[in-house]
Amino acid sequence: MTREEFLRLRDFLYRKTGLYFDEKKLYFVARRVAERMEATGAGDFRRYFAELRFGPGEKELQQLINLLTVNETYFFREYAQLKCFAEEVIPLLVGARSPPVHLRVWSAGCATGEEAYTLAIILKEMTENQPEKVTAEVYATDINTAVLEVARRGCYGARAVREVPPQYLSRYFAREGDCWCVVASLKEMVKFQHLNLLDRTQIRRMRGFDAIFCRNVLIYFDDASRREVALHFYDALVPGGFIFLGHAESMSRITPIFKLRRFANALIYQK
Repeated sequence: MTREEFLRLRDFLYRKTGLYFDEKKLYFVARRVAERMEATGAGDFRRYFAELRFGPGEKELQQLINLLTVNETYFFREYAQLKCFAEEVIPLLVGARSPPVHLRVWSAGCATGEEAYTLAIILKEMTENQPEKVTAEVYATDINTAVLEVARRGCYGARAVREVPPQYLSRYFAREGDCWCVVASLKEMVKFQHLNLLDRTQIRRMRGFDAIFCRNVLIYFDDASRREVALHFYDALVPGGFIFLGHAESMSRITPIFKLRRFANALIYQK
């Protein structure tokens, strides 16, 4: 792939998805494009790019996006934030309302589902024994259709569950050969769906969330796209709702509309 071809493809992907690949990613992108060119039988970049732009149903575009957005994750990642969510944020949300309370949490950029199921475990543990009725659900979205298929199956290798506390592993997973599979009662709490965070039509349907987890996702966007997504998140949250970013990310560098809250275990942004 030439530099000119890379820039043409990058600009096209940016317009479609908001994902931004700088020139340091040329080799990474070129390898994935080469895989798809071989799979589709496209003899040169011009033919492949035409398939991306004009192919029926944007099927090839989705295939390439799937290759470009695969990320490794695992259960109970960035534990300090999760501890803050469990022990400080959830009691705050529940205590601010009259029963019955229903909590809605969004895992944005959920990848293969480990974060979404982790949040479901935490919500179950923190709400099931409340004196007043508290229910909860997790919405989990990603632009990558392949990882969503893995998430819906809910079966993981030992590496993915290595940080799961033993009592949770026995309570919320069933061993099937070399895999650990999420139990049905946990799966019922999580709704997975395909979503482009910059699709304004889709994103308008995402409303009424008490907390949003978007950790290590905005790093794949440029400044303009980050701000647009942050504004979408603001609209998606209920008044007083919280947004959790990756430990190295800062909402204040994107937009000043959220306020920073200091908790014992983490720094969290609030609407």
